[in-house]
Amino acid sequence: MNRRVAVELSKAYRLMNHGPTVIVTSHHGGRSNIMSAAWSMPLDFDPPKVAVVIDKSTFSRGLIEASGEFVLNIPSRELARLTLDVGSASGSEVDKFAAYGIASAAGAVVKAPLVEGCLGWLECRLIPEPHIQQAYDLFLGEVVAAWADPEVFDGAHWKVEAGGKRSIHYVAGGHFFEIGAPFNAGDAGSGE
Repeated sequence: MNRRVAVELSKAYRLMNHGPTVIVTSHHGGRSNIMSAAWSMPLDFDPPKVAVVIDKSTFSRGLIEASGEFVLNIPSRELARLTLDVGSASGSEVDKFAAYGIASAAGAVVKAPLVEGCLGWLECRLIPEPHIQQAYDLFLGEVVAAWADPEVFDGAHWKVEAGGKRSIHYVAGGHFFEIGAPFNAGDAGSGE
């Protein structure tokens, strides 16, 4: 089971500010689903808000629209294969949690599950915006609880260490890259 520590909601945006690929979980009417999303981002601080693109064709979309909730799970390299797999199968045809043996935990505020082994988790309540959902597949959520693996996030900042777990970022064609080492702009040189 994952170790999780609460993240202050005022710092929740820092879990996503660097643009990681996320795994979206949802639950409604006794069904849970899981999908991948490469397009997500933080939107605001107080209250914290996020945006994520969820295509009309996905099973998750119906669950999210019906429940008004979802979780953004932040995977690491160890979950890259799973991230691809759950993004390539439809929850309307298969229970992906059972098919892929996905361990999960209950959310503290929402009913959508938290995927074990992730680096961070953002429990969200849908902010209904029917026009942008229909026109652009863009969903907005208010972050109502945030969690992080204390090994990689200290409550306010990512701890990127050599050999440590890092978030992944989808490029295309099954290719990802990991977040790199942080640096201070004052140490970066002038670029001349």
